[in-house]
Amino acid sequence: MEIRHNYTIFAQRLDPHYFIMDERTINEQHNSIIALLKGKRLKEAQTQLAAMLDDCPDWTLHNRLEQVQTSYGYMLQYMKQGIDDPERSKLYTRLLTETWTIADQVRLILLDETVSGYYQTLHYRNRHAAVRLDECLHALETFQDDVAVCRLIADNNQNLNHLLKRHEETNLKLFQAIWGNSEWTVEESGQMQAFLISELLRPIDLCLVVSAVTMSLQGCFDIRKCLWLLEACQHKETIVNQRALTGLLLTLNTYPDRCQLYPELQSRISLANENGWLGKELNRISLQLLQSQETEKIDKKMREEIIPEMIKNVSMIKGMKLGLEETADENDRNPDWEKAFEKSGLGDKIREMNEMQMEGADIYMSTFAQLKSGPFFGQLSNWFYPFDLLHSSVSALFGSPATGENAILNVILQSGFFCNSDKYSLCFTMAQLPPSQRNLMLHQLTPQELNDMMDNEQAKTMKQYAERPEVISNQYIHDLYRFFKLNQRRREFNDPFKDDFAFYDLPILKGILDTSELLGNIADFHFRKEHYPEALTLYRRLEADNQTHADLFQKIGYCLQKEKKYAEAIEAYRKADILKPDHLWTIRHLATCYRQMHNFGMALEYYRKAETIQPENANILFFAGSCHAELEEYKDALQYFFKMDFLDNHSIKAWRGIAWCSFMTEKYEQAEKYYQKLLQDEQVLATDWLNAGHVAWGQHKTDVAADRYGKAIAMCGSKSDFLDLFDKDRDILVRHGIREEDIPLMADIAN
Repeated sequence: MEIRHNYTIFAQRLDPHYFIMDERTINEQHNSIIALLKGKRLKEAQTQLAAMLDDCPDWTLHNRLEQVQTSYGYMLQYMKQGIDDPERSKLYTRLLTETWTIADQVRLILLDETVSGYYQTLHYRNRHAAVRLDECLHALETFQDDVAVCRLIADNNQNLNHLLKRHEETNLKLFQAIWGNSEWTVEESGQMQAFLISELLRPIDLCLVVSAVTMSLQGCFDIRKCLWLLEACQHKETIVNQRALTGLLLTLNTYPDRCQLYPELQSRISLANENGWLGKELNRISLQLLQSQETEKIDKKMREEIIPEMIKNVSMIKGMKLGLEETADENDRNPDWEKAFEKSGLGDKIREMNEMQMEGADIYMSTFAQLKSGPFFGQLSNWFYPFDLLHSSVSALFGSPATGENAILNVILQSGFFCNSDKYSLCFTMAQLPPSQRNLMLHQLTPQELNDMMDNEQAKTMKQYAERPEVISNQYIHDLYRFFKLNQRRREFNDPFKDDFAFYDLPILKGILDTSELLGNIADFHFRKEHYPEALTLYRRLEADNQTHADLFQKIGYCLQKEKKYAEAIEAYRKADILKPDHLWTIRHLATCYRQMHNFGMALEYYRKAETIQPENANILFFAGSCHAELEEYKDALQYFFKMDFLDNHSIKAWRGIAWCSFMTEKYEQAEKYYQKLLQDEQVLATDWLNAGHVAWGQHKTDVAADRYGKAIAMCGSKSDFLDLFDKDRDILVRHGIREEDIPLMADIAN
């Protein structure tokens, strides 16, 4: 059909009397009409649409537009005559939406004659040879009985394989027909209802239908499909309703202006959310969609940090003779191994990976990205196919029933750890391996892990996990993400994952997703991901209804602090301090903000409050001492630094503070003592060598000072960087008896 479509286009272009607009012109005209409709300039939009229709061969659209124009003309005439019509607003909305729909259909038909992409091919095919939906449904409904009969027959492998392929061909034909149908008729909508209420249709097959409807809506808005998806959201099968919920949310986000023009859709959504169920489900999925936009960051982290570290450290640990002692009564792990495991950082990396996975992060994108080639994924519908043991390609690998190593792999593939397309990728990859290599890979699992996996209770637990709504929806989102990011024809489709996912701002979901509880969930997500501007925006929206919640003002303050808006952060922290007095975290952050604003007096006041709560907290003591030093209250500063040194006899921060304050109070011997300790430590800084040079020069030890300044230059990396630091201390050196004219000379000596 695609070849025939391309030939038709070619032939049309050879006809000198045939004029056709190019893709860019078509889209520009359509966008202009839509802009007018959004601006409620209906008459102008209809005039432009009529001109666009001159190139459209579908005369039903001409008739539809004429009817709309006529109705609108009468409405304007009645209004001009002063006739009051209480239904005028509703009528105007209907005329607006109908004009919008006609504009969409004209655009697609014109593109059919111009573009030969995947969607346009399907759309062209549907216009000229529509598939009977009821026939497809009947064929799918008989599938399970056919399989049961086939399995009763001896030597049934060939017959079963033929049956499976025929079933998949039906699914493909149905999927493409639904995807390519841009506007359901009333009759087609009724036929699609039959899919939702069928007791014989497999949930797996219905899942594919839901995805087809979702993809069709990404190509063109259709209110009947939206209502169908909303109904599918309430289907009894979890794998169906989770796909429908995801598809509905993406659709509402793609058409925010359009959706609010349909009162029926609004009322149906409100009815579905009567007990708050729909809002909670959509909120959960919105969080998962937001998480999906972190995939590239996670993928980069996995490739560059976690996986290389795991590979490196696993190799190191293997060299330490991991294993069990020979005697049965001494089978505990060597504590040294555990220490090595933790020291290596591998434990942290594994924990980090597990935490990301439990949070719903897509940690396998990089692993499976290279396994999405081949004929299976060349057929675009297969990207949306739920993992099915009855798929012909899978059945050929496992056999029925699965035994031995295949049974182990079967359990893995049925788990909730991989999305559907990755399960197919894993399955096909394993199938290409020689049996010996495949068995070797599977036996990398320990005997205990194998026993656990094959244990009935464990398998039951894994199955229950895989059937949880949040797991199913998350897997489906990963499947969608892979389709829009990895499939070979991805540039032909608008990628919904590039859109802003501020679902709570969708007009049609007002009062559903913008409740305090649900907004708080979204805000906390952004907060955890360090998206501080986004989190702050939402926390500000929650502020009016949560004036007594100290933790809200703490979070607002923290977001503002991270954005370096310290004055505003202080305002928020002070509100939190009033609501929850003497809270150490709030007090410390108030002190930090004042310190960042160089208001060391106020910072010191809060550090002292913090000190009364935690008198031996090293950080509090250090910053309190630092504030005293900034205020040139060196004796008070020394008291704090000496206390730090007493509590920890190897506190680099304490030594640094004592040395500097001693220098500033001309206690050179004491300063020299502590700088000597610093200079011998592996954590020594360029500023330590610089300041130690000051101490030596202050004692008139010019050669020692020059040597230390030279060390500082070496650590700075360049003389210019050193001079920037050196010049800042010019006044301090003069106060310690150094002649100003000698300062540039010392810089040259040190170099």
